[in-house]
Amino acid sequence: MSKKRFALGLSVSVLSLLHVGCAADVEDVQRAALASHAWGKYHWARTSNPFTIKLGNNVSSAWAEHLSVAASDWSRSSVLDATVAAGGGGRRCRPTSGRAEVCNARYGANGWLGLATVWADGEHITQGTVRLNDTYFDTARYNTPAWRASVTCQEIGHIFGLAHNDEDFSTTTGTCMDYSNDPGQNQHPDQHDYTQLEAIYKHLDSMTTVGAAGAAPPALAGVDPTDMEHWGDPVDVSPSGRVHTFVRDLGHLQVITTVTWAPE
Repeated sequence: MSKKRFALGLSVSVLSLLHVGCAADVEDVQRAALASHAWGKYHWARTSNPFTIKLGNNVSSAWAEHLSVAASDWSRSSVLDATVAAGGGGRRCRPTSGRAEVCNARYGANGWLGLATVWADGEHITQGTVRLNDTYFDTARYNTPAWRASVTCQEIGHIFGLAHNDEDFSTTTGTCMDYSNDPGQNQHPDQHDYTQLEAIYKHLDSMTTVGAAGAAPPALAGVDPTDMEHWGDPVDVSPSGRVHTFVRDLGHLQVITTVTWAPE
């Protein structure tokens, strides 16, 4: 897993602005999007399992319980534990090396409910942020426990390297990693999510990217992580034609953003 100021759907005209110029290119991206429930090969480097990821609590009281439940849910995985820690991201949701910062704010009527962003050195995730968009969650439609729980769970799942399980809003698969018009059954991970995490983290690394605190890379100065125009190249698109994953190449790092769109 956010689009700027307009319509929820991404038309071909918007794709052209993102330099995806022809129907053949879109079809190629669609096939790639459906290939795996993992987010490419991105993962946290660690030397043993289970490893622990801290989730920085930068959220308001309306989100605190959902963050706690999501951390508990994902900690049922055999390969990782998620713990809620004091936030270090502040109002701007600044990333912190070795962990993920979880934040909420009114980010604007730009079409997205939530964003997950990770910074990766090669295949290794080094830090992440989750943003929950109160512009929508302050409205009657989305200000429900089910919507808040589903989007919180999904964005945190992306931070661990999971992709969407399903991107058809008209179906429900029973996992928070699913796009759905009705999140009532999609508030928690399912067994397939845990199995996919086991596959992602089956191998061990010779070093770790987990736990070391540090500042955001200086190369991100002037970049607005909530602005679609700063997300880089589109790499995954749903069958309905909505781009949901972008990669910005900084040379020494990649910044990967995935989007939870509001249903059309």
